[in-house]
Amino acid sequence: MTQEQRPWRLKEMTPVAVGERLRVRPTLIVPVGTTEQHGPHLPLGCDTIIVERLADDLSAAHGVTRAPTVEYGIHAAARPFPGGAALRRRTLHRVMNELIESWEEGAGVREFVILTAQSSEAHLEALSTIRTDEATVQVVDIFSLNFGSLLERSAPIQGGELDTSLMLYLAPHLVHMEWARDFDLTPGMMARYRPGQSRKLPLGSPGSVGYPSLASPQKGELLYRFILERVGRCLIPS
Repeated sequence: MTQEQRPWRLKEMTPVAVGERLRVRPTLIVPVGTTEQHGPHLPLGCDTIIVERLADDLSAAHGVTRAPTVEYGIHAAARPFPGGAALRRRTLHRVMNELIESWEEGAGVREFVILTAQSSEAHLEALSTIRTDEATVQVVDIFSLNFGSLLERSAPIQGGELDTSLMLYLAPHLVHMEWARDFDLTPGMMARYRPGQSRKLPLGSPGSVGYPSLASPQKGELLYRFILERVGRCLIPS
């Protein structure tokens, strides 16, 4: 495999190599994950693992440099679970502002594509209000895509069919399906538990909501290829 076919990972490159790559295309992919529970069957870094793989594949396919992953974000559901760690909105906003400023001024990046897998309004607001001098910033929340018939049940995303399927495809050794539990939301719960808003997990939830029992690696592959193709459009020069 040649370098053209491998991800252009910033942390593995010398300053000279970074400068040369950015002169070819002054674009930087920045994956932003979370460290948050997604039920008893998925790892805390579920969102991070997904966006890291996506960043690598997009980098390799489009010849675009990709930054190291920011592994902490704002939690989608407010209930403490062992190991979970979150940032406040203003903290994430400040961190991202300072990183983007460094890359814009110091490396000459003129286009940022921020990849995340977190539907929290506060998380997305922190990312979408970044200030730049000249560079453009695109924020792509992969879970906001319309998956249509690729999913059997439409439900809030937190350890359900979508992310469990993706993990079964991308990192099956980290998934414990024997511990997975479906959690069906009643109409009353749905009224209080709205995707994208700050919310508490419903009483009785194992840390996830939705239907992980519907997940499969085959479905995960279809979903991942769908995401890769859709997000890849953001990197096609206009």
